[in-house]
Amino acid sequence: MRRRRLASELRRLRTESGLTMQEVADRLGFAAASISRIETGRRGLRPRDLKAFLDLYNVPEEDREALAVLAREAQQRGWWQNYGDVLPSEYATLIGLEAEATSVRTYQQTLVPGLLQTAGYARAVVEASRPNDTPDEVDRRVAVRMERQKRLMDGSPLELSVILGEGVVHQHVGTAQTTAEQFRHLAEANRRPNIMVQVLPYRAGAHPAITGSFNIVGFPAHSDLDVIYLENMASGLYLEDATDVRRYVGVFDYLRAVALSPADSMAMLMDASTNLT
Repeated sequence: MRRRRLASELRRLRTESGLTMQEVADRLGFAAASISRIETGRRGLRPRDLKAFLDLYNVPEEDREALAVLAREAQQRGWWQNYGDVLPSEYATLIGLEAEATSVRTYQQTLVPGLLQTAGYARAVVEASRPNDTPDEVDRRVAVRMERQKRLMDGSPLELSVILGEGVVHQHVGTAQTTAEQFRHLAEANRRPNIMVQVLPYRAGAHPAITGSFNIVGFPAHSDLDVIYLENMASGLYLEDATDVRRYVGVFDYLRAVALSPADSMAMLMDASTNLT
């Protein structure tokens, strides 16, 4: 997110200076493609390169320090980078976004989202979806999911709103005991002030998200648009276009309105847990 903010500021400064990407590239000795990557947050900046941009755009001294701090913070390593050997880049990006987000809204059709998975449930998911992983790799992937969950309990906890398709309640993952423990964990999580879990019952019928699960990651600054994250078996996709974001937010609001209340959802989860034990 820090890199995205810096990229947005540099793009704004270039536009206000009346310069094209090619003109900036020519004056600073960059390739035009590099300017594009910098302005879309796909490439970081060294301090001396940032200074060159700010000199070119005639940025006043009093405005430079905030941008310099942003650039330095964008280079800091996150805890998840220590798991680079088992984290696909798209997943690592999601964790980085979660680290600076204020909210996550997620609709899941068949699985409990990683932010609320128990260790046993997470292990069963990893073992089923990645049968070729070594035991050590499975352990590290489970550790990542448990570490992610600390954002729900830190000093400024993430606001998490979850809608589960009723199929999640009927999907056994691991042993019956593992699934039962997971349902109890969801019901308990629903008691916390920053977490809301709802079940979308089958009787709700067809709905706009019937084709797949999605995540909406929200941020504190008004200038930072929400990000939509879509995951599949091979990779993940991020949508940042304002039209796409509005569409998914509207769909989530619809699902939340037709889903069971948190209390009724908790009762369904506890009933499902009881039936498994």
